[in-house]
Amino acid sequence: MPQHIGIVACSAEGAALCYRTINLEGARIMGRHDHPEVSLHTHSLAQYMNCISANDWVGVAELMLSSADKLARAGADFLICPDNTIHQAFDLVAHRSPRPWLHIAQEVGNEAQRQGYKRLGVLGTRYLMEGPVYPEQLDAARLEYRIPDAGAREKINQIIMDELVNGEFTASSLGHFVEVIRILASQGCDAVVLGCTEIPLLVTPESSPLPTLDSTRLLAKAAVRKAVT
Repeated sequence: MPQHIGIVACSAEGAALCYRTINLEGARIMGRHDHPEVSLHTHSLAQYMNCISANDWVGVAELMLSSADKLARAGADFLICPDNTIHQAFDLVAHRSPRPWLHIAQEVGNEAQRQGYKRLGVLGTRYLMEGPVYPEQLDAARLEYRIPDAGAREKINQIIMDELVNGEFTASSLGHFVEVIRILASQGCDAVVLGCTEIPLLVTPESSPLPTLDSTRLLAKAAVRKAVT
């Protein structure tokens, strides 16, 4: 029997994409209409943002652990979180968790290595781009990385928090992302990490000037592989 996947969700659009990808990838591997058992739990995004805005990563960890406990009681064998930003609390969570986790940035790094990329542009919330989540994992994978300048980071964060998490996807916002990715390409990046789980709903492989590393779908596919092996 495949293992039961538990999703510790944070924002709705990214969690929905992760869940949908698990179902589609399950069918691809296991057969028509088939997929591993999946459970999902989330506290409100407002609760998470209150902690993040206060730089309270212990509070973020407690929310994640609360979800983890509920999912373990529901029968989950292992856990994933389709939210890059709150992985900043991962080290506060993993050793107390009732179930093991996959790490979203580690899965991105694994795919970047598999594809032979050397220098990645990293996009996400301001907290993600300026925080330790990707530097730690990409350094461990011996991958170089770049982030946009301060002005671009602020604009990207505004688009994510005011539009993407609310399911709003506009041509003007796509244009901003495309221009930022072009600049990262000019800085020698050979791929771009879509390090907010909603960005892939706006920026597609066809619209991006660089190859994309879609953190949401990479995590979901890794979860299916783990569940069925």
